[in-house]
Amino acid sequence: MKIKEEEIRPKKIFDEYLKLTSIDTVTFFKNVNKEEVNCPACNKKGKFWANKQGFTYQECSDCLSIYVNPRPPLSAFNNYYRDSPSTKFWATTFYKETENSRREKLWKPKAQMIKDRILKYQKNNPVNFIIDIGGGYGVFDQEISKIMEIGTIVIEPSVHLAEICRNKDLIVIEKFMENILPHDIPTARKCYVSFELFEHLHNPKAFLETVYNNMNSEDFFIFTTLSGMGIDIQLLGPNSNALSPPHHLNFLNPKSVSKLLEDNGFEVLEAITPGKLDMDILKKNKEFINEPYWKNIINYSSELELDNIQNFIAKSGLSSHMMITCTKK
Repeated sequence: MKIKEEEIRPKKIFDEYLKLTSIDTVTFFKNVNKEEVNCPACNKKGKFWANKQGFTYQECSDCLSIYVNPRPPLSAFNNYYRDSPSTKFWATTFYKETENSRREKLWKPKAQMIKDRILKYQKNNPVNFIIDIGGGYGVFDQEISKIMEIGTIVIEPSVHLAEICRNKDLIVIEKFMENILPHDIPTARKCYVSFELFEHLHNPKAFLETVYNNMNSEDFFIFTTLSGMGIDIQLLGPNSNALSPPHHLNFLNPKSVSKLLEDNGFEVLEAITPGKLDMDILKKNKEFINEPYWKNIINYSSELELDNIQNFIAKSGLSSHMMITCTKK
């Protein structure tokens, strides 16, 4: 399915969200003490990559992950996600006005991709439940239930979003993943999923340890996140809207996230970048591209040729949209 950024992030409403975010970065983060961190993937030192809205991004000299350093404390992020106008705008106005288009363009294809991977890797031991970490509006859970006979459980700490999911007759655990207890989750074989959450995490390693400790042997964990090796992020640098502090702190890549997972006891089954928007994003922002060669490609190529380039980028692991499938060893 072909997709354009405007269909899931209408410019007018997305610009308003970015405007609110820029104000919130001052309100919630200007005067907090920041701490030095190493690369979240391999724990090596990084070097300067970009500044944006008072946040510094570094690039790991070893695995090429991009990450915020120094990093405000977790308490500042908790205050931001609880009280900021931009967070409220995203959870209400933005998502409400784009839910239908996102359902068709994002969630239905994503549900099919998750189904395909479960059927591919489950073998003779079927998965009985999907555990959706940070399930938001529950649209994915509705869509996967239409195409699979499988139970779904949403883990959603937001009171507002948890209530929306309950109103859709979804099973909800209103907790942070870190607070989940063994009796909260069924013992049957499960597939944990999270979508566009990993890039927000203050401590990715701690999150993975929590997921791992809640999984049984042969459970799956499938998640999507942003890849710092994505061509649009690499070419636009700080002008990329993906570089969106304080939301996006971690931009790993297929190789570095695989190393992080393996170091924490997971077996990586697949690390792919099935993105569809990179060339569309570059075309819309071509004045900010920092490589003349790619500016010429954008200007020279037809829509069909750009589609072919997009397909090549995705298959080569160079899209900024990344999907990882792993299991507990």
